[in-house]
Amino acid sequence: MSVTSNQPFLHATPAEAVSQLTHQTVEISAGKASLQKNRTFQIAYPGNADQLLDHPSTQAAFNADEYMPYWAELWPAAHMLGTALVAQQTELSKTLPNGSTALEIGCGVGLPGIVALSLGYHVIFSDYDATAVDFAARNATANGFDNFETLPLDWRTPPHLQVPLILAADVIYEERNIGALITFIQTVLSPTGICLLSDPDRSTKGGFCHALKRAKLKVEKQKAAAPGPNERVVTGTIYRIRL
Repeated sequence: MSVTSNQPFLHATPAEAVSQLTHQTVEISAGKASLQKNRTFQIAYPGNADQLLDHPSTQAAFNADEYMPYWAELWPAAHMLGTALVAQQTELSKTLPNGSTALEIGCGVGLPGIVALSLGYHVIFSDYDATAVDFAARNATANGFDNFETLPLDWRTPPHLQVPLILAADVIYEERNIGALITFIQTVLSPTGICLLSDPDRSTKGGFCHALKRAKLKVEKQKAAAPGPNERVVTGTIYRIRL
C-alpha cells in the first residue's frame, strides 16, 4: 500500500546506481531489563558507494537540493533506535496499543521500521528518495512482514497525517534542516504521541536541543550505543519527544 503527499523535492535513485548489494545480519538486543526477546533481521543495502556517488542522477540531485544519498548506509543510529524500541516496548505499550501506526522518517533501508513491525506496529516507511523507500519495503518483506505502507516524503512539507509514533534515526546531521524537523514533529505527531529519535551525538546536537526548548517540546534523553565500523562502538543519544 502507499499514501500520497504533495512534496517540493523528491528523488529516485536509478536502479543501475544501486545494482551491487550488501546483505547484513543485524541482531537487536532487548537488554537484561526488558521483557522482550532479542531479534535478528536480514538487511540489504547498496554495496558500492562510488557507483552511487558518481552517478549523474546523484550529482543532478545535489545541484538541485544539496541531496546526498545518505540513505544507502546501515548507520549505527538505526541500530540504536531499533534497540531502544525493543527495550522500551513495555513502557510504550501503555500508551500505544497493539497495531498503532509508526511513521519512520528518513527511513533509508528501514531497520527501525522493521523492528517496529516485529513489535506489532503498523509502519509507514518514508524518505525523500523513493528508492530508499523501495529498499525499506523489500527488506520488510524479506523479513516476513506485510503490515506497512510507503510514503516518498520530504519533511519540509508535512503530509496531511497524524500518527502516535514517529521514528527518526540520524536525521539532524545538517543544521539547516532542524527547524523543518521540529515543525514536522509539531504537525504530524498526535497530541498524546511520542517521537523517538536517535543521534550519534553529532556536532548539531546542541542546536537541536535548543530548537526543542524553543518549541517547548517535552524531551527525555537516554544514552545509547551500537556497533560501528571496524568493530568499534558508536555512542549516541535517544530522544523521547512529546508535544
